[in-house]
Amino acid sequence: MNSRPIQAIVNRDAMRHNISLIKSLAGSAKVFAVVKADGYGHGLSRIFPALSQIDGFAVIEMDAAAFLREQDARRPILLLEGVFSSEELSLAADLQLDLVVHNIEQIALLEKCELSYPFHVFLKINTGMNRLGIKVDEVMQCYQVLCSLPAVERVTAMTHYAEADSPRGVDWQNAQFLEAIGSLVVPACKSNSAALFRFGPNEESWVRPGIALYGASPMTDVSASSLGLKPVMTLKSGIIGVQEIGIGERVGYGGTFTANQHMKIGIVAGGYGDGYPRSMPNGTPVIVDGIRTCTVGRVSMDTLAVDLTDVPTGNVGSTVVLWGEGLPVDEVAQNAGTIGYELLTRLTARVPVFCSD
Repeated sequence: MNSRPIQAIVNRDAMRHNISLIKSLAGSAKVFAVVKADGYGHGLSRIFPALSQIDGFAVIEMDAAAFLREQDARRPILLLEGVFSSEELSLAADLQLDLVVHNIEQIALLEKCELSYPFHVFLKINTGMNRLGIKVDEVMQCYQVLCSLPAVERVTAMTHYAEADSPRGVDWQNAQFLEAIGSLVVPACKSNSAALFRFGPNEESWVRPGIALYGASPMTDVSASSLGLKPVMTLKSGIIGVQEIGIGERVGYGGTFTANQHMKIGIVAGGYGDGYPRSMPNGTPVIVDGIRTCTVGRVSMDTLAVDLTDVPTGNVGSTVVLWGEGLPVDEVAQNAGTIGYELLTRLTARVPVFCSD
């Protein structure tokens, strides 16, 4: 039992809202929900009930795929990095997974495969991300090999956009993609959250939204609320101590904050041991009793300090929102020089998580 007031609330209705918005943007394209990293830190088992309108799932972890297949015997489950051994390939067949193939070695595994299960393969093409994928000039040969294999039922061409959230956009990669597939008439899977919200589906059968499902913005210069998204996770806590300090007094380890006036400081149960980064600087926004204020001093393992000077009701027991409802995780993340994805996925196991519908 945890008596500390810090907790995370996962709002499944907010996720249903986001999914409905995503599906309206996707048009005729089907939607893979990217639920890797334990559903971006929200808990795959917690969010699963909100995923009924999704067409398929995309994961990296085999145990997540196994969980999803246990819950759902029908919908496609895409293994985003594919498999790396014959044992994993056998397990993928048992779970009836779809496979991403992004290198020659994975094709060789399928060539040696004696399994009866026919895989739907997503052939990943490196169109400029330079992370995973087959080179453009090797795609045609790889495609032909895959189509000849008894272990492959069908092939979809896939790529990943590197700069969909920037001015460069996606056209330069689409040109590489079209060069790679040439005259082939083949289904495509390309768009991530940023591409879908900026450009809509781009002549593809499947889209793969991730962060937008969870109500955070896929673009650094556009807020989630302006896109119509609702935050799924709210991280909240409470004030467990109050200090009155005078001019020149400092707060926390290293004395990184010095008061220039008489101040009332609230100590919040929550720190880097809970997933709230130590790198958060002075001035990071928080909400106390519905009033926006900010952090002061260095974040500790178990606590952080906030300015209560202009929060009349601020006292022991006051509610503190660290991110989520009323305070976008993207805005909080920017203060630490990171992105909302990282904050959501770094929530630690000691934080109790509750669900609302």
